[in-house]
Amino acid sequence: MDRKTNVYVWDMDETLILLKSLLSGAYAAAFNGLKNVESGLKIGKIWEHHILQTCDTYFFYEQIESFNQPYLDALNEYDDNSDLSDYDFSQDGLGVPLDALNKRKLAYRHRVIADKYRKGLCNLLNQDLVKLWESLYELSDTYTDKWLSSARACLEQCAGQKRDAEFEHVNVLVTSGALVPSLVKCLFFRLDHIFTSNNVYSSLEVGKLQCFMWIKERFEGENFRFCVIGDGWEECEAAQSMNWPFVQIQIDPHPPNTNRFPGLTSRDLTHYFSDENIEETVRENTK
Repeated sequence: MDRKTNVYVWDMDETLILLKSLLSGAYAAAFNGLKNVESGLKIGKIWEHHILQTCDTYFFYEQIESFNQPYLDALNEYDDNSDLSDYDFSQDGLGVPLDALNKRKLAYRHRVIADKYRKGLCNLLNQDLVKLWESLYELSDTYTDKWLSSARACLEQCAGQKRDAEFEHVNVLVTSGALVPSLVKCLFFRLDHIFTSNNVYSSLEVGKLQCFMWIKERFEGENFRFCVIGDGWEECEAAQSMNWPFVQIQIDPHPPNTNRFPGLTSRDLTHYFSDENIEETVRENTK
């Protein structure tokens, strides 16, 4: 008998990582004066600087920002698999209109991005920048009471349940941000070993619902079950449209809120995959 597969569909910002709420002060505000707003803002700005700098320096972001795609494989049909070792990306004239020729040039860049993502940040950054990154991560994790490491641990628990005789487990990321910065965030926030590049989606142009539909097509069949985890209204509405259970993450630290990090565990999420819970979700969404 084929094993069932639990597909965890994750949002990124204010779910697995905290960045926007640091920059806006919303995270600190939730603690009613117990968190220093300026410290959070400073941490957020440092992250923002290094993420954008890395996007531009190593991931062609200045060249392709206007050509955001929902996932890296979106233009695979245009890639002729040419050897790119001597290819000059600064001189190939990528631009508008995004016709077949320019789609091929964009597909080349996507291939290189996927390869760099697979190899990781330590193959891109020098030793000093790696130390800075590690220090910034630890500082951020301390400021957020281990939100980052707890979220990563939950992901690893979900992905690591491979000894489960009855179920397989897959993590997929659907972010409202642009694709390249989202991939770079995965690298900086140590999520790249959980989300392979082909399991990262950008809903910026197409919306969360369309991304969820693509995911459903990829994992099609009665043996696949889905659960969405995020903080926003869009993924909530998209999950309802798909009749998938939704777990809403909140930064509010006050009990009894356990849908946050630290707090939420893979065992908690398993409950949402139960047949009874899925049936209840369908009933609620069809009222």
